[in-house]
Order: sequence, then C-alpha cells, then structure tokens
Amino acid sequence: MKFENFESRMVPLPATNVDTDQIIPARFLKTITKDGLGANLFCDWRYDAQGKPKPDFILNQPHVQGAHVLLVGDNFGCGSSREHAPWALTQFGFRAVISTSFADIFRGNSLKNGLLPVIVPPDVHAELFTAVEKEPNATVKIDLARQTLTTPAGRRIGFPVDGFSKHCLLEGVDELGYMLQHEAKIAAFEAKRMGSIDTLA
Repeated sequence: MKFENFESRMVPLPATNVDTDQIIPARFLKTITKDGLGANLFCDWRYDAQGKPKPDFILNQPHVQGAHVLLVGDNFGCGSSREHAPWALTQFGFRAVISTSFADIFRGNSLKNGLLPVIVPPDVHAELFTAVEKEPNATVKIDLARQTLTTPAGRRIGFPVDGFSKHCLLEGVDELGYMLQHEAKIAAFEAKRMGSIDTLA
C-alpha cells in the first residue's frame, strides 16, 4: 500500500527506552502472519492478569481510537530484533511513530513494513506532548514526499528518511517489489551479458 500524506490525532506514550518485548511480548512471536498482533500490542501494559483491558492505559481509552500517530519517549524500539514489533503497531492502525530517537534495527524494520519513524528535535517533541496534554484531539500532518511534520500550532518541521526507504514507502513496495519494478532493465542487462559471454566463447 502506498504511503499517502495524512492528518491524525496523536496517542501519547511518554515512556523512554521502550523495548520490542514491551511492544509485542516474545510469546506472540510464534505466529508467521500479522493477524491478531494488533490486539496484543503492549499486551503486558494493556491487560491485567485476567486478560481484561486496563482502563488507565492509553490504548484502552476511547478518545484515542482511530488515531494513526504514536507519540513516544526517547530510544523507542530498543532490545531484540523482531519485525513483529512494527507489524503489531501497523495492525493496530498506526502509520507513524514520533520520537527523538529510535533503535536502529527497529527503525529499519519499520521502514520495511510501512511504518514511518519520525525523528524530531527535543523542543518539538516536548511541544507535541504539551499540545496533546492540553487538547487530546490535537492533530499533526505528515507529508512524506516533502519529509515534513506539521505541529498542531502550524509549525512545519523536517525529518530525515533515506531515499531508498522513502521511494519504497511512496510506491508501496518492499525490497523485492523495488527490484521487480526494474525487471525489464535487469532482463536487458542479463541478455547483454550473456551475449558478451557467447562472443568470448
């Protein structure tokens, strides 16, 4: 699916150093599909020992339902490598996560699975948390093509993303899909190479 510009409310989760086992606990990694992972996102924080939703946890509160942006603390996605973490976030409905920093492997896995990690400066980060605290329905706008985030106050901030990941997200393709986009050129190159080999023979 192609990544399109959007505007959304934010879900604030200010905890720092949130690791992938908190995002999606290891006991849910046996699955080979993405089905059901959204229901287990932040499972150990989200449900009590009887499996009932904790009403004070942010994802269980009615006003955040339908929001597509998760606003988190520093160093989000640290710990072990697992694609299930971005899978769980996208299955829940998140399209972007905003922080001052992400663990490198999590950031890479996110970009490969349609989840945009948006890195902002500390002052913007604090501004967003303040905005959503004052107005829970405050929204941000994300424009991947221009690599900009527009805050609730209308401040436009640039964010980094490498060119290859940006291309794949905008085109809605993974690494294999990217190669298939160049199938004709690859076939022409191979035909030319084989012709050169035959000539040498």
